[in-house]
Amino acid sequence: MLKFIPIAALSFLAAAFTAAPAAAQDAAAGAKLYAANCSACHGPDRAGIAGTFPALTDVNKRLDPKQIADKIKKGGGLMPPFGQLSPKDIDDIAAFLKQ
Repeated sequence: MLKFIPIAALSFLAAAFTAAPAAAQDAAAGAKLYAANCSACHGPDRAGIAGTFPALTDVNKRLDPKQIADKIKKGGGLMPPFGQLSPKDIDDIAAFLKQ
């Protein structure tokens, strides 16, 4: 019985750490957040408006995840800061934008 407990504990911990990255970013939640916070300027299809609001269809090719998160949080140019969004919200939007 004593040998079973450490093995069961290791299995539980492995499952918890394996599930953590999937839970860390939720593209479906990011889609809802995008619709509520970003689509007014960048469009529902992420195509943007040429010369005013950049397209976000391939933003992950231009910016790394940290740069995307910083831009969402701090804003820049015509984009206002979205400091009211939690780090989880920002991660979720970034996951949506990667699609």
